[in-house]
Amino acid sequence: MKSKYKKVELSSPEEFKIFINKYKKIKYLDVILGDLSGIIRGKRIPISDADKIFKSGVQFCYSTFLLDTSGYCPDAEGRGFTDGDPDANYYPVKNTLSIIPWHKDSIAQVLITIQDESRYSSIVDPRNVLAKVWNSFSKLKFYPRVAFELEFYLIKRRNKLDENPTPPTSIRNKRQSQGTQVYGMSELDDFYDFLEDINRFCRIQNIPASTASSEFAPGQFEINLNSTVDLLKAADDSVLLRRLVKETAINHGYEATFLSKPYLGEAGNGMHLHLSLYDKNNKNIFSKNKLKNKNMLHAIGGLQKTMYDSMAFFAPNINSYRRFLPDQFVPVNSSWGPNNRSVAFRIPVSDQDATRIEHRVAGAEANAYLVLSSILSGIMHGLENKILPDKPRIDNACDNPDKEMPLNINDALIKLENSKILKKYLTKEYVKIYVDLKRKEQASFHSEISNTELKWYLNL
Repeated sequence: MKSKYKKVELSSPEEFKIFINKYKKIKYLDVILGDLSGIIRGKRIPISDADKIFKSGVQFCYSTFLLDTSGYCPDAEGRGFTDGDPDANYYPVKNTLSIIPWHKDSIAQVLITIQDESRYSSIVDPRNVLAKVWNSFSKLKFYPRVAFELEFYLIKRRNKLDENPTPPTSIRNKRQSQGTQVYGMSELDDFYDFLEDINRFCRIQNIPASTASSEFAPGQFEINLNSTVDLLKAADDSVLLRRLVKETAINHGYEATFLSKPYLGEAGNGMHLHLSLYDKNNKNIFSKNKLKNKNMLHAIGGLQKTMYDSMAFFAPNINSYRRFLPDQFVPVNSSWGPNNRSVAFRIPVSDQDATRIEHRVAGAEANAYLVLSSILSGIMHGLENKILPDKPRIDNACDNPDKEMPLNINDALIKLENSKILKKYLTKEYVKIYVDLKRKEQASFHSEISNTELKWYLNL
């Protein structure tokens, strides 16, 4: 099977055969995808039937990528109930076949992607959105290198889904995690076994995890992924890391959440992206003159121009916007600057060759493919139109929120809906589908009576 999109590389029967010969005790194969909300969905197939998938694919309905956060199909743009919910052919992605090290049984997994045009454009798959944007970016003759950083909370395992989260208790000292000990080594040791399993499982699954650190709140950690020029793999690794962290947490008696703001009074979870650009000679085009570098300035100018239009991707749900508060090291405007964690687009301290932009806007639960797609779109727009940014900030940029910045999902969807730039790169079709889906998700959310409503108003 030949992929429908450039940059998309599909697996082959030969790759599967080599894998099976290496791991002869595998009983099942999980064919999986990270949906719009980052929830892992898929099928578990007996290994005796798995070879067919590498020859002719596997059928899922198109709407698998069009479910809301609750798992309901809201019929976005008439895709779901209205059209009879048709199937599409999904195919395994090259180099994503791996064993599942956290499972008690011998099970493997492989990432799948839509490569089917029988009824609809397979642009409904966010992975294909990224592939399309990446292909457009290649026309500039610049080659991005990116690295994701993901923050998450480890929490006490809940008995019910609607229970409030609470910090975990360390097995080492039998004490509940508390306080703000950023970079605390004792916190890393308190949960050493859990973090060590994450490290070990990442090696087994070829997920390039590097640094782990404790963050600004009880039970909060960050995992950094190594940089790569393979943008699809970078996003794939982000998706697969989230599954790995969640499953490893369960194995250790905890839960893990990437939700932007699980605790109102504590730090939020962010998805930070480091990006640099290289020329055909593998030279970092940001490296010369740093803050006066025209290419870097144009890239930042484009990111500033498209940030607010992209907020519905960076902050995809109601909770996401609770993260954007003053003086929380979270952007509240489109500022930029060197060595400054209060801005949206930070230029970290580095040697010349490692000069890069750190994009600090997205929440950790955001869809990595769409986050990277919108960032690339902004940079393209800036480079193509030679857009200059405003002056860099070296002071606290977190203390003056921009009134133009959307701070709720509804305002963000209006910005996205009206964005000519993002429609150009991500396609009008996909923007339309995404906006409709998210609006219907919000309508569904507000159709339920909350506990707060009952607590406040029941006695009236």
